[in-house]
Amino acid sequence: MHIWRQLIFFFFALIIFAEAQAQPKDNMPDTNKSAPKREFRGAWIATVENIDWPSHPGLPTDQQKKELTDLLDFLQRTGINAVMLQIRPAADAFYAQSREPWSRWLTGKQGQAPDPAYDPLEFAIKEAHKRGMELHAWFNPYRATNDGRFWALSPQHITRIKPEWFFIYGGIKLFNPGIPDVRDYIVKVFLDVVDNYDIDGVHMDDYFYPYPIDGQHIDDVQTFKTFGDGYTDIRDWRRHNVDTLIEMLNDSIHQHKPHIKFGVSPFGIWANNYQNADGSETHGGSSYFELFADSRKWIKEGWVDYINPQLYWPIDDRSAPFNKLLDWWSDNTYNRHLYVGMGAYRINERRKGKFKDPVQMPDQIKYLRKNPRVQGSVYFSAKSLLNNPLGFTDSLKQTYYLHPALPPVMLWLDSIPPNPPVNFTATVINNKVELKWTTPPLAKDKEPVYGYVIYRFDGDETVNLDDPKYILHIQYNESTYYRDETVRKGKTYLYVVTALDRLKNESDPSPTIAAILH
Repeated sequence: MHIWRQLIFFFFALIIFAEAQAQPKDNMPDTNKSAPKREFRGAWIATVENIDWPSHPGLPTDQQKKELTDLLDFLQRTGINAVMLQIRPAADAFYAQSREPWSRWLTGKQGQAPDPAYDPLEFAIKEAHKRGMELHAWFNPYRATNDGRFWALSPQHITRIKPEWFFIYGGIKLFNPGIPDVRDYIVKVFLDVVDNYDIDGVHMDDYFYPYPIDGQHIDDVQTFKTFGDGYTDIRDWRRHNVDTLIEMLNDSIHQHKPHIKFGVSPFGIWANNYQNADGSETHGGSSYFELFADSRKWIKEGWVDYINPQLYWPIDDRSAPFNKLLDWWSDNTYNRHLYVGMGAYRINERRKGKFKDPVQMPDQIKYLRKNPRVQGSVYFSAKSLLNNPLGFTDSLKQTYYLHPALPPVMLWLDSIPPNPPVNFTATVINNKVELKWTTPPLAKDKEPVYGYVIYRFDGDETVNLDDPKYILHIQYNESTYYRDETVRKGKTYLYVVTALDRLKNESDPSPTIAAILH
């Protein structure tokens, strides 16, 4: 994410808070009937510069934990089912099992451990799963510092250990993507997390080669001379360097843990069609030409499981219309998932514009849901939803995300569902319904059950597992017990339970069981 995009929330949120509360809520017709049962509903939790969490560096451990659980509780109430947690903002770490030093945005000083000691990533994974959310570990691959305060870097920071791996651009240090040892090192950093943590996905943002700055030049001519065999154009070589890292990461991640999803969130414009005939009808910067990131190729080659382009523009924008970009990306998914990066932070901007129209963001949701090649969206960023700007968070809770959704399946990673739960019973005890079942036998692929979905119907309703309004509970654990405390006397309820595997393939249903409350 661009830093100016990320920080703008902090400058203006307090100023517009009262105004935002007073704005009308989205009063468009209810769309629950068309709400999908499977949809990726994500939010980025940015840690760089303490954008989303923690609120300040160096907070006591208990306060850090409370801030994170409060944020996860809020996202759960909003209907979010996945979080992208930034764990490596600048060659540093928000996790204990790392070859890189602790982040200063966590503890106040790079290399200093939390006090009392804990593992923030391990804690976040546990808390996210407890709330029925996936956790994708968000890495910035090439940024090594976020400012020019190089003197404050830890002695263990990689810029001090391997200074020859970096160039300075825009006053910050960046890994040089053209050095093979750099790519090997970055893959090892990623695999530390893949091997040691129960994450659901590996996620990368849009920072590859740096965003252009007038008067600045990337200092990699000597690297090109050393490692550029076979290339006459340094720009093609740079794209090759980024391609190589993406392919290496895809192969390594899936070799180590086949169930982990790998996705990238590139800048929203791959290329403009006046630059490349295959590009979009837009006029703006592009990942292909400015960042040397051929994000379309990564999907085409099957090197990513999902692409999450940042479409932070309004519908019918003159330079980069949200609708045209979404259509372009949906035509270039090559049977991988497309999650749309949504600019929720822009509703909080002080300046007037189309995002000040309370129907702009809801209309974007409606537009993406009409396209069968779009599987969901991700909001930048988590805190931008907190003050309910223009009533948008209420719209998510009360309309668009009123009912739960399972993440979409990735059949190229796993197409075999679990077996259905067995010995399912429903017992009325003290005007509550206790549901119990037995773990099913292993599926054909020998993968254990990862969780369960419980459905509830009124006694006179037809059992329909395709409609998400009947989902009572989604759990990501192995418990074979659930207590329904939302029942009413004098009613009859029908229950069904299904099993999920790690990639959220769903089993056939259990037998339908009735519970009668007198």
